[in-house]
Amino acid sequence: MVAWTRKDSHPEKTGQNAEPSGTIAAAVNAAINCGFVVGREVLLGRIPGIVVGYNIASFGQFPGSVYPLVVRTALGVTKCAVDELDLA
Repeated sequence: MVAWTRKDSHPEKTGQNAEPSGTIAAAVNAAINCGFVVGREVLLGRIPGIVVGYNIASFGQFPGSVYPLVVRTALGVTKCAVDELDLA
């Protein structure tokens, strides 16, 4: 039996290449590994909030590589770095 390989396969899309540090994907994965998953209750200082998503912006004042978490609080929605939050 012969094993066939697809000519249009892309190894970079199959997870065979690791993300370099400093990228948005690396920052989001680090946040997830620290326990900051969607739906998790957190504290932003003394303000309670909930993680509602991940920031994938690659430009602007709050890029996802530095501020990978999107948190909803009673004061509104904000982008946060992992070191700005505590797990509730």
